[in-house]
Amino acid sequence: MAMTKPARILAALVAACALAATTTAQASDAVQPPAGAVRNIVLVHGAFADGSSWSAVVKALQRKGYRVTAVQNPLTSLADDVAATRRVLARQQGPVLLVGHSWAGAVITEAGNADNVKGLVYLSALVPDSGESVVDLLARLNAPMEGLQPDAQGLVWLDDPEAYRQVMAGDVAPARARVLAATQQPISASAFSGRISQAAWHGKPSWYLLTTQDNALAPRVQRRIASDIGAHVQSLASSHMSMISRPRAVADFIGQAARSATP
Repeated sequence: MAMTKPARILAALVAACALAATTTAQASDAVQPPAGAVRNIVLVHGAFADGSSWSAVVKALQRKGYRVTAVQNPLTSLADDVAATRRVLARQQGPVLLVGHSWAGAVITEAGNADNVKGLVYLSALVPDSGESVVDLLARLNAPMEGLQPDAQGLVWLDDPEAYRQVMAGDVAPARARVLAATQQPISASAFSGRISQAAWHGKPSWYLLTTQDNALAPRVQRRIASDIGAHVQSLASSHMSMISRPRAVADFIGQAARSATP
């Protein structure tokens, strides 16, 4: 029996919905990390930033099929930032790749001792040894922190737009750098004196992304740190804020580490 026009329209809609559902399912199935890769990635931000600085990297990693979580550090002390990271690690289901930028290198060096962490990724990061603080590390490497002047409450700020771009984000568009300066998080000066109890990189594989146009942490210092911890090193022509200026390259580097870490 011939179908009426409304029935034909309804049938066509049903068929279209079924095709869309199949296509969506196939696309979803296709977006998976490579076999054997660590699926969970936890990102930890550094000083003068917050979790939103990872936004473009999060999107790129999610497109690769990874489950990504960005920690919001209070930046009030090493212990507080480690506690915030551990809370996020405790919520992960399965092995984790832990990523830290800048100051957060110290944070993941301590928090990375969690059993579910299978690898550590450092981006332009400060990486102390066991029993060492960031202040100790920089003194050992003859790389004093300059221009850090705490306010009356003991907080260090970098909220001047020009200074922020000069130090942190030289290859970021000026308008974007002004937004980053406006939303930066100050860090407690005392955080830099917090000591690592046990450096996780001694027992877990590590990767280091060295940013060669960095005015916040000199490339020579980064190179020495990466060598000292025995990390797999890759260089990137970027400022300190590589996750803003080169998010795809950063996501690719993290993805390589996730594929290499042992679940």
